[in-house]
Amino acid sequence: MALNKEIWIASIVENFYPDNSFSAKSVDDSAFVSYKTVHIPNAGSPSGVEINRTKKPAGVNQRTDNELTYDMDELTTDPIYIPNIDTVELNYDKRNSVLANDRQQLQKVAAQNLLYRWAKGANTLDTSGPARKAHTSGTATGNRKKFTKAVVSEAMVRMNVDDVPSEGRYMLLDAVQYADLLDDLTDKELSAFQALADVSKGVMGQLYGFSIMQRSQVLRVKAADKTVIPWEKDGEATELAAGLAWQWQCVSRALGDVKMFSNEDDPQYYGDIYSFLMRVGGSPRRYDKKGVYLIVEGTAE
Repeated sequence: MALNKEIWIASIVENFYPDNSFSAKSVDDSAFVSYKTVHIPNAGSPSGVEINRTKKPAGVNQRTDNELTYDMDELTTDPIYIPNIDTVELNYDKRNSVLANDRQQLQKVAAQNLLYRWAKGANTLDTSGPARKAHTSGTATGNRKKFTKAVVSEAMVRMNVDDVPSEGRYMLLDAVQYADLLDDLTDKELSAFQALADVSKGVMGQLYGFSIMQRSQVLRVKAADKTVIPWEKDGEATELAAGLAWQWQCVSRALGDVKMFSNEDDPQYYGDIYSFLMRVGGSPRRYDKKGVYLIVEGTAE
């Protein structure tokens, strides 16, 4: 009887991971990642200015400065066991695949942690486009208002009014919000938008002074108070997707190196055990909350 041939490909199809390049568009505090708490001093109000002063001597005041603080989080992976048999009998390198995947998963969660921190206490704007289905999770129900260029323009105006520097403004959208925005642009606007793309740096285009970036997931918030729901937690039926807009000097990141722990040739497990650790911190840098906006989907009928 004839036998069918079989073959195992010598490489494994790997998992996909999101683009985390947005994190680099911020002030780098990574030198302080070994500290428990980082303090960020903020200048108080400047002295008043009077035209043609008549009263002398002028009154003398003292400036009161403010500060922001943030603590570091320690992220760790669950230990992973690689049996000895997997290293000698498989025709692909499972060890390298496992280690690379766990490292990238840790970096993915670290980037999400940074987004949670930047969004905390941020100013908020609401989308106002046509209705479409909720998309954040299988738990979310109902319709939401699409992301359109109108809210990008509103974010520009709010930053202009606050004298936020025009250079280095960024906006991060999830995959559906990004598609919403492209659909809202005219052919001429879309051409101009894409002409200013720099995909190597994660920038998909520019609109109203913002470099637009895209990530599979950004943020989701509670409908009642717009507080962030971490992706690690269960969703809610009324949850809303949110994008984030910021100017790079208004947020900071502290991303430590990924540290690997290993116990090779473990006599009890007859194989190798590995885990990873990473310290992460970050925060808005301004006491007055200027330069950071959470852009939340409106609820639609």
